[in-house]
Amino acid sequence: MSSYAEGKEFLEGWIRGRFPEGSTCLDVGACDGTWFNRLGGYLAMDAVEIWMPNIERNHLESKYRQVFCADVSELEYGDYDIILFGDVIEHMTVEQAQRVIAYAKGHCREMIVAVPFLYRQGPMYGNRWEAHLQEDLTPEKFDERYPGFRMIYRPKPNYAYYVYERREDQ
Repeated sequence: MSSYAEGKEFLEGWIRGRFPEGSTCLDVGACDGTWFNRLGGYLAMDAVEIWMPNIERNHLESKYRQVFCADVSELEYGDYDIILFGDVIEHMTVEQAQRVIAYAKGHCREMIVAVPFLYRQGPMYGNRWEAHLQEDLTPEKFDERYPGFRMIYRPKPNYAYYVYERREDQ
């Protein structure tokens, strides 16, 4: 399932304003390739998608440089300029998401996390990974669970974009 349309234009401009053309990007939870469709001609993009039907139906392997059909919590990957988690962490337990975020912090210059708040969702389209395991997320709980991020855009009360920027001394 795709995420909200609101904020996509803002984030595309944010990324283009901060990263030169050809910068590397890992799109985690690529789903239908939304971020590739917006930034694929600008960034050198790889993708992680847990559900093979999304990869096949959306022809992700013909879009991204490399597609990992994997659970990101079990995936080791190299360094990227930017890692995008578009509507992903709410599909993991808090502990699992914290491990994934901690790993990603060591493998990127910046990380963007888009997240819905207080959003109940079960499995959809035959995909069990669509279920939200963090239905209780709020801005306060996000800040508590995922320190080091700052909110950069909140297009609606129940949705926000956060950024983590790695400092030079990290």
